[in-house]
Amino acid sequence: MTDPLIDVRDVAKEYDEGRAALAGLTLRVRAGEALAVRGPSGSGKSTLLNLIAGLDRPSRGSVTVDGLRVDELSESASAKYRRSRIGMVFQFFNLLDDLTVTDNVLLPAQLSGTPRAQAAARAAELLASLGIDRHAGAYPGRLSGGERQRVAVARALMNRPPLLIADEPTGALDTASGMDVCELLRALNADGQTIVLVTHDLALAEACATRTIELVDGVIARDVTAVTR
Repeated sequence: MTDPLIDVRDVAKEYDEGRAALAGLTLRVRAGEALAVRGPSGSGKSTLLNLIAGLDRPSRGSVTVDGLRVDELSESASAKYRRSRIGMVFQFFNLLDDLTVTDNVLLPAQLSGTPRAQAAARAAELLASLGIDRHAGAYPGRLSGGERQRVAVARALMNRPPLLIADEPTGALDTASGMDVCELLRALNADGQTIVLVTHDLALAEACATRTIELVDGVIARDVTAVTR
């Protein structure tokens, strides 16, 4: 049996006031899964995401992603890890309004030192595959919410990361745009992309994920694998 892409073992995260955001959580995610993480506010969803992304360190336990002990990385190594192995999509897009769509998508490649011609070819490929190539020279402010989220997904996939993290990716979208992004995530996962999706939206989790966990008070209360999707 192959090692999981994500291996979180007995992880606790405690803050100065003594509250435990995570309380001995263990989670393994196989390559190719689309995992939805649900739970009420304060259940530990964001903390888990930050630990997987190397943005925070556990008080106890280990976090391994793609064979790398993320909890042991230095600050500079963590930044390199995120550039090369993690693609992140946020609720509010986090696009730079003074850059064109293409230049926004190119940013991760520029930070990684990818040659310009190679990066430009990859950006054009992504924009075409995501159906937004006609907006390549436009600025994000001219696009709809759903189109901006597609740009954010293209940027996240620029360096071909083994893991895509989506934090409430439809939270700022209307229903139609949200379903559009959901279909995009489904298509990416069908092509083999591993996804960790944090959402309050049960319908989104059921539509996009192959597996759903629910966190309550820093532990996994439910872990359900979809029979069909």
